[in-house]
Amino acid sequence: MNFDIAVLPGDGIGPEVMAEATRVLQSVGEKFGHKFHFHNGVVGGISIDKLGTALSKETLSICKDCDAVLLAAVGGPKWDDPQAKIHPEDGLLALRKGLGLFANLRPVKVLPILVNSTPLKPNIISGVDLVVVRELTGGLYFGQPKKQWQDPDGRKAVDTLIYSEAEVERIVRVGLELARNRRKKLVSVDKANVLQSSRLWRQITTEISADYPDVALQHMLVDTCAMRLIQNPADFDVIVTENMFGDILTDEASVLAGSMGMLPSASLAGIPKGKTFGMYEPVHGSAPDIAGQNIANPIATILSVAMMLRYSFNLETEACTIEDATLSVLKEDYRTQDIWSEGTTKVGTKEMGELITRRIKS
Repeated sequence: MNFDIAVLPGDGIGPEVMAEATRVLQSVGEKFGHKFHFHNGVVGGISIDKLGTALSKETLSICKDCDAVLLAAVGGPKWDDPQAKIHPEDGLLALRKGLGLFANLRPVKVLPILVNSTPLKPNIISGVDLVVVRELTGGLYFGQPKKQWQDPDGRKAVDTLIYSEAEVERIVRVGLELARNRRKKLVSVDKANVLQSSRLWRQITTEISADYPDVALQHMLVDTCAMRLIQNPADFDVIVTENMFGDILTDEASVLAGSMGMLPSASLAGIPKGKTFGMYEPVHGSAPDIAGQNIANPIATILSVAMMLRYSFNLETEACTIEDATLSVLKEDYRTQDIWSEGTTKVGTKEMGELITRRIKS
């Protein structure tokens, strides 16, 4: 089978982890008889420097013409001036909007061999296996008006939090479908005691859940959810929430797995059934402070490739092969710097990629 993939390495450690992810993907192609054709584009800071925009029409066109998009990371201090008219993250938001990617899936699974790699007690994180479903193209990040101004009282700013019924329904259905195929528990996170948008969210979620009588629905305020993710994370199965809450909660949840370098994600244009167009990227950022040092963890990007094979190409066996190979390498006590501990073998970005590729081939 032939697949076209848009490859966007981005900034910082992006090119390093992307190199290992595409190497792993090529080894999967050789093993199972697939051909993966890579179409390179630029986005984020590197695009600002080269083209004066965080996302060019050419790169967006490349992505639209492909079967899926593989993204590494964008951003860095070089482009962090708050007064700048363009920021690397503008490219990321434009990609999501331009490709219709409304559902962000972030799985958090604590591997038994890494229970000592987190700041939390092993008995707290043991057995954690959850997925956060984040709405990706609405809410505060996209609502209008969005501006800064100054009047006689001083400087002011406004961001608008707006959701439509259609936006809420489609993301809630993604959460319910995922929960139906897992442990049949869905927690819908909002701030309905304060926000009108959250009250609408809760109303619609309750209505839609009637179509899924086999899934147990629980409503939870975002502050309560943040607390319980630390107190009793293993109790969660699937969490569905709006854009900003999901952004914050998933970064918090990354601590459970030991490192953001372990967590993949998928941004989908529909309910994950069969072949769904999506963009796949690690949860971590561009980490420019360690760029070029061969110490970044490529596992999150490699596992994002597995998600791509599963959700966009419907290649479950191939996805499991990557996941099994990664677990095998970790069981042999190979670790990148972020998850290294006494008694394990520290390896670099390239070495970790080589180890996983070798397991796939064997």
